[in-house]
Amino acid sequence: MRTAYLEGRSIAALARGHGVSRGAIRTAVTDLLPEHTAADPGAPAPEPPVTLDMLGKVADFLRAAELDDVERAALDQDVTVRRGQGYTLRVSATPAVHRQLLGHCQPLDGTQGAPAIPAQRKARREYENRVNALVADTLH
Repeated sequence: MRTAYLEGRSIAALARGHGVSRGAIRTAVTDLLPEHTAADPGAPAPEPPVTLDMLGKVADFLRAAELDDVERAALDQDVTVRRGQGYTLRVSATPAVHRQLLGHCQPLDGTQGAPAIPAQRKARREYENRVNALVADTLH
């Protein structure tokens, strides 16, 4: 499994091939993941994960989007909180991953030929506000 990962097979493909969860594969290859590197004394400290609430409309859109393994892991391993008729996904990831996820959400604002759905646009903007507040907090 570790050799296949080093040869470029994705975590999702390995999980399907071995009939286990992606989390099990990640555990087996943790030391090989890009974010797990040897500590270099001159390198800046890695960003610690932060938890943000993502509205369900945004989470549903992202689950159908093409995401890399780190982004997909952030969505798959977090807690769903029911809120009335909808839900919120509590996502723990580094600020960089939150910014990447936000970047994938741009189509929710509407594109040429595909009008925006107001509830989805509002949900994306709410997540954007939370990510921007996170970035502002790290600058102070």
